[in-house]
Amino acid sequence: MLIEFNVVPIGSGDSIGDSLAEVLKIVDSSGIPYKINPMGTVVEGEWDELFELIKKCHMTMLKNEERVTTHISIDDRKGKPNRLELKVKSIEKRIGRKLRK
Repeated sequence: MLIEFNVVPIGSGDSIGDSLAEVLKIVDSSGIPYKINPMGTVVEGEWDELFELIKKCHMTMLKNEERVTTHISIDDRKGKPNRLELKVKSIEKRIGRKLRK
Protein backbone atom coordinates (compact mmCIF):
# COMPACT_ATOMS: atom_id res chain seq x y z
CA MET A 1 0.00 0.00 0.00
CA LEU A 2 1.13 3.53 -0.78
CA ILE A 3 -0.21 6.47 1.18
CA GLU A 4 0.52 10.08 0.42
CA PHE A 5 -0.24 12.35 3.34
CA ASN A 6 0.38 15.82 4.61
CA VAL A 7 -0.13 17.30 8.04
CA VAL A 8 -0.68 21.04 8.09
CA PRO A 9 -1.12 23.41 11.02
CA ILE A 10 -3.90 25.98 10.54
CA GLY A 11 -3.46 29.53 11.79
CA SER A 12 0.27 29.28 12.47
CA GLY A 13 1.40 31.91 9.99
CA ASP A 14 3.17 31.65 6.68
CA SER A 15 6.12 29.49 7.70
CA ILE A 16 5.36 25.96 8.88
CA GLY A 17 8.81 24.45 8.27
CA ASP A 18 9.62 23.85 11.94
CA SER A 19 6.36 21.95 12.46
CA LEU A 20 6.91 19.89 9.32
CA ALA A 21 10.47 19.07 10.39
CA GLU A 22 9.11 17.51 13.59
CA VAL A 23 6.73 15.33 11.58
CA LEU A 24 9.46 14.25 9.17
CA LYS A 25 11.72 13.26 12.07
CA ILE A 26 8.98 10.82 13.09
CA VAL A 27 8.64 9.45 9.55
CA ASP A 28 12.39 9.11 9.14
CA SER A 29 12.89 7.32 12.44
CA SER A 30 9.99 4.92 11.79
CA GLY A 31 11.98 2.70 9.43
CA ILE A 32 9.07 2.76 6.97
CA PRO A 33 10.06 3.41 3.33
CA TYR A 34 9.15 6.97 2.33
CA LYS A 35 9.73 9.80 -0.11
CA ILE A 36 9.04 13.44 0.54
CA ASN A 37 7.92 15.93 -2.05
CA PRO A 38 7.02 19.62 -1.85
CA MET A 39 3.37 18.84 -1.12
CA GLY A 40 3.52 15.80 1.15
CA THR A 41 5.10 12.50 2.05
CA VAL A 42 4.55 9.09 0.45
CA VAL A 43 4.98 6.01 2.64
CA GLU A 44 4.82 2.33 1.71
CA GLY A 45 3.78 -0.54 3.94
CA GLU A 46 0.83 -2.25 5.54
CA TRP A 47 -2.42 -0.58 6.63
CA ASP A 48 -1.93 -0.72 10.41
CA GLU A 49 1.69 0.44 10.48
CA LEU A 50 1.03 3.31 8.08
CA PHE A 51 -2.04 4.59 9.88
CA GLU A 52 -0.23 4.32 13.21
CA LEU A 53 2.56 6.47 11.75
CA ILE A 54 0.15 9.04 10.32
CA LYS A 55 -1.73 9.24 13.61
CA LYS A 56 1.54 9.79 15.49
CA CYS A 57 2.49 12.59 13.06
CA HIS A 58 -0.93 14.23 13.39
CA MET A 59 -1.00 14.00 17.19
CA THR A 60 2.56 15.31 17.51
CA MET A 61 1.73 18.41 15.51
CA LEU A 62 -1.54 18.85 17.41
CA LYS A 63 0.41 19.07 20.68
CA ASN A 64 1.97 22.34 19.52
CA GLU A 65 -0.79 23.76 17.32
CA GLU A 66 -4.39 24.79 17.92
CA ARG A 67 -5.69 23.26 14.68
CA VAL A 68 -4.26 20.65 12.30
CA THR A 69 -5.52 19.13 9.06
CA THR A 70 -4.27 15.83 7.70
CA HIS A 71 -4.95 14.81 4.11
CA ILE A 72 -4.55 11.17 3.08
CA SER A 73 -4.58 9.52 -0.35
CA ILE A 74 -4.36 5.71 -0.54
CA ASP A 75 -3.22 3.52 -3.44
CA ASP A 76 -3.68 -0.11 -2.45
CA ARG A 77 -2.73 -2.74 -5.03
CA LYS A 78 -2.46 -6.42 -4.20
CA GLY A 79 0.73 -8.28 -5.01
CA LYS A 80 2.81 -5.29 -6.06
CA PRO A 81 5.62 -4.59 -3.57
CA ASN A 82 8.27 -1.86 -3.88
CA ARG A 83 5.86 0.50 -5.62
CA LEU A 84 7.50 3.54 -4.07
CA GLU A 85 10.30 3.05 -6.59
CA LEU A 86 8.71 0.92 -9.29
CA LYS A 87 5.78 3.24 -10.12
CA VAL A 88 8.18 5.99 -11.17
CA LYS A 89 10.43 3.57 -13.06
CA SER A 90 7.40 2.26 -14.95
CA ILE A 91 6.53 5.74 -16.20
CA GLU A 92 10.17 6.50 -17.04
CA LYS A 93 10.29 3.31 -19.12
CA ARG A 94 7.20 4.40 -21.04
CA ILE A 95 8.66 7.87 -21.62
CA GLY A 96 12.09 6.51 -22.49
CA ARG A 97 14.11 8.61 -20.05
CA LYS A 98 14.60 9.49 -16.39
CA LEU A 99 12.32 12.12 -14.90
CA ARG A 100 13.32 14.86 -12.49
CA LYS A 101 12.83 13.94 -8.85
